[in-house]
Amino acid sequence: MKRFETLSQIQDAGIIAVVGAETADKAIKVVEALVAGGIKGIELTFTVPQADQVISQLAAKYAQTDVVIGTGTVLEPVTARLAINDGAQFLVSPLFDEGTAKMANLYQVPYLAGAFTITEIKTALEAGVDIVKMFLGAEASPSMVKAVMAPMPQLSIMPSGGVSLDNMEEWINAGVVALGAGGNLLKPADTDDYAGVTAMAKKFMTKYRQLKQK
Repeated sequence: MKRFETLSQIQDAGIIAVVGAETADKAIKVVEALVAGGIKGIELTFTVPQADQVISQLAAKYAQTDVVIGTGTVLEPVTARLAINDGAQFLVSPLFDEGTAKMANLYQVPYLAGAFTITEIKTALEAGVDIVKMFLGAEASPSMVKAVMAPMPQLSIMPSGGVSLDNMEEWINAGVVALGAGGNLLKPADTDDYAGVTAMAKKFMTKYRQLKQK
């Protein structure tokens, strides 16, 4: 099924770049720079101006590739439906929303819902959430992932927020299925340094592959 194929792509990608930008044009340039550096997973936040149009463009551009395009900051089902119609292959949220979960299930699109406590995680799993986004990752820790997965080994967790080259190994060793990387990965974009974004993407992917081969 398409849903499981997408989940497999997310896990194969390993690093999901969380892309936000002040303009639609900049968002597209950032994504192109990331892909040039080897990043295969893109989460375009719905805070980007004309986000629906950007998603549509990216979905069309990378349709015949192994790059998987998703939408972030999906807070409710209206945004979820709009994103799905525009070609988003997965949905990401900083929180869990039952209506969004139902919309994702209806269209068989993976939903990566944010959760922080074990009760929130349980609620998300019961609603069919495929991967739990541990948010805020910067406030959590790899040891928290291990602690949560002890009683719930069926969990698939992706931390988002605070993921860096320095702590990537700790997260992977904790058993996460993917890493959501934003500020540390996209820092060069602050000064419109797209070559720098590509270089940083290469560093992230090189280290990720090295760690997965251990």
